[in-house]
Amino acid sequence: MSTLTIEPDRPRSAPPEPAPRAMPGLQVPGTALSILAALALSLVCHLTLVSQLAYERDQQTAFAELRGELARGTAPVGQFRTDFDDSPEGTERLVGPGTPVAMLTIPRVGLRAVVREGTDGGVLRAGPGHRRDTVLPGQAGTSVIMGRRAAYGGPFRDLDLLVPGDVVTATTGQGTHTYVVTGLRRPGDRAPEPAPGQGRLTLITALGTEFMPTDVLRVDANLVSEVQPTPARRFGASALPAAEQAMATDPDAWTPVLLWGQALLLAALALTWLRSRWGRWQSWIVGLPVLLAIGVATADQAIRLLPNLL
Repeated sequence: MSTLTIEPDRPRSAPPEPAPRAMPGLQVPGTALSILAALALSLVCHLTLVSQLAYERDQQTAFAELRGELARGTAPVGQFRTDFDDSPEGTERLVGPGTPVAMLTIPRVGLRAVVREGTDGGVLRAGPGHRRDTVLPGQAGTSVIMGRRAAYGGPFRDLDLLVPGDVVTATTGQGTHTYVVTGLRRPGDRAPEPAPGQGRLTLITALGTEFMPTDVLRVDANLVSEVQPTPARRFGASALPAAEQAMATDPDAWTPVLLWGQALLLAALALTWLRSRWGRWQSWIVGLPVLLAIGVATADQAIRLLPNLL
């Protein structure tokens, strides 16, 4: 006959306690710091990569437009041009900012770029710009062309490498014009005396390290080819907007910067909400591309608030 043995009850192990969840209030500062990091990354990415690609695209477009106008003989040669779209007699219009007006070539530094009309930060994103209160290259008087040193292709990055005797050519609707560099001017250097009836070209860019300009560098060159007819100038220095001066900022950029900033804020709030519902990695996989896209657009407009020769 078998004997029934009763064993004493053994203590059961307690179930594992659930991992503490992060308090919602602590997620907001972390998300905010992450968003600031994404915005900073977007700004750096835009300055070093996206702006270079945008410059190349804009130059290709401007080159095709300028080449077509040179072939048709319709490239602007002054502050105004005749537009025949509205009437057979034509209407005289001011050459608008951003219009391609010349092809600038400097063999010493390997530069070949289309010059557009205007010198504010928006125009200089697409390449060098012609100061609108000065004559065009090849004409009597001083023609001024500005360009960026670092961002958006940095077309004038190597201007400080030029030496007297270097050749600069500019092609406009009046032909190809040749200049010879006479010297570089830094802050405190005297400007050359004006030569009545002669042509001169002044190239302007930022002076200092890349993305940290300290002042302005000017390169002067004298016209050695034939002086071309100079149309009357009706747009003087007094009418030039402040945003088109050297090292000026563009106050019109504040509106798009604020609008993109609001979009960035809304995207940040949406990402914070998704993180509390989906989890950290799921929300970042969906939200990071959106944040970067809005951050790049915000950075593109914010750069206009920086000096136009940066």
